[in-house]
Amino acid sequence: MNQHPFQQKTFLLLLTLVTVGFGAILWQFHGAIFWGMVLAILFAPLHRKMLLNMPGRENLAALCTLTVCLVIVILPMTLITVSLVQEANAIYERLKSGQINIGAYVQQVVAALPAWAINLLERLNLTTLAQVQQKLSSVASQASQMIATQAVSIGQNTLEFIVGFGIMLYLLFFLLRDGRSLALRIGQATPLDNEHKKQLVSKFTTVIRATVKGNIVVAASQGALGGMIFWILGIQGPVLWGVLMAFLSLLPAVGAGLIWVPVAIYFLATGAVWQGVVLTLFGVFVIGLVDNILRPVLVGKDTKMPDYVVLISTLGGMAIFGLTGFVIGPVIAALFIACWDIAVSAPSQGQTPPAA
Repeated sequence: MNQHPFQQKTFLLLLTLVTVGFGAILWQFHGAIFWGMVLAILFAPLHRKMLLNMPGRENLAALCTLTVCLVIVILPMTLITVSLVQEANAIYERLKSGQINIGAYVQQVVAALPAWAINLLERLNLTTLAQVQQKLSSVASQASQMIATQAVSIGQNTLEFIVGFGIMLYLLFFLLRDGRSLALRIGQATPLDNEHKKQLVSKFTTVIRATVKGNIVVAASQGALGGMIFWILGIQGPVLWGVLMAFLSLLPAVGAGLIWVPVAIYFLATGAVWQGVVLTLFGVFVIGLVDNILRPVLVGKDTKMPDYVVLISTLGGMAIFGLTGFVIGPVIAALFIACWDIAVSAPSQGQTPPAA
């Protein structure tokens, strides 16, 4: 505080430069760092219970919490990913060999459509099998090219993924062990009022817990239920379709219906009436109600954000940050609202005398 103004400005410039430089170094592994922080926040209550049962043994408590995290979260995700890759590869091979003929399936649906729907398809040149196959072959070639590109990309980024995964686990251990003291030091270094810091930290942790628990629980529930009904009805690749439904359920206003509705339509159009009716009823009254019941309970009450803000922030976050954006987007939106609430309330608070 007693430094010369020039020295203060020089130090602030140096502080800004080294902070930006350190952020640039960490940016390459921002996903691993972010998910390490998220898992540390989610499993912090469990770690506190571990510490109560293991007083003075911080390393052992953090290691036990990390082990529980591996068993509950990471191991199941690994097994699902392996099954997903196997089923996706099997379906791709059937498509490539012609065992699965999408053109024939579409033609069966077209033949069962009413006259007005066929007239609409005639305007789009989609009524003959040759035309359908021609358009689908174009789509399939583009999809095959995309799959091949992604496969090469995954092979090239295997080492990067392993390194990032190791960084996440390593960081998670230390965040569990030293998270409270680290948060205290960051809070002391942040030039904000104590009440404002508490408000922002509370909003940050609340939104992360609500978003991750709510979205992941809803997505996992819808994906599991969708995969189960597909398996019961004998549809190939139930794990693949279940994972796709779980992924789509992360997107507000889209949902798992983008997968099961076309399948139900195909069943009804091709004469498999009971399969179509069962899938439709299950999709509407079971898969659909999971989202309507669980999401408001797990997300809405904690975040206290309007639905349209959650929708826009989730889609925008995923557009910028990828899959991780379904958490980052709502968190940024919540902090934006909290900061503006502080900014708006600060002048009125300044007019009142300070509390004793």
